Amino acid sequence: MALAPEVAVVEFLAGHAFAREVHERVSSLLGGIGPFIARATRSQLAYRRRRAFAWLWLPGTWLARPADDVVLTIALGRHDPSPRFSEVSHPSGRHWVHHLEVGALTDVDDDVAAWLREAYERAG
Repeated sequence: MALAPEVAVVEFLAGHAFAREVHERVSSLLGGIGPFIARATRSQLAYRRRRAFAWLWLPGTWLARPADDVVLTIALGRHDPSPRFSEVSHPSGRHWVHHLEVGALTDVDDDVAAWLREAYERAG
């Protein structure tokens, strides 16, 4: 179950019905793993334990022509070669950041659940 400051999350998702559905799906998957916090900032929604391990953001807020309405970013301790990731960056020696464009709710599937579990476990 999410231990979220829900008002901020609701405000972040206001007017973005699909993003709200993706957030609910991600929260449901994470709730099956253990406690977490969903914290909204002006630019993204972060899923956290001791540190953030996944982020949901709305590219249309920042990009003129986004490929999709929602991007789920997942931090892993390794590079995952899945072609589903639109971009993978390596910001530090121990972290690989994987960007998944979410075009349909079915994109948040068993593969995503496994990546979220891996990221969650690393976030201590």
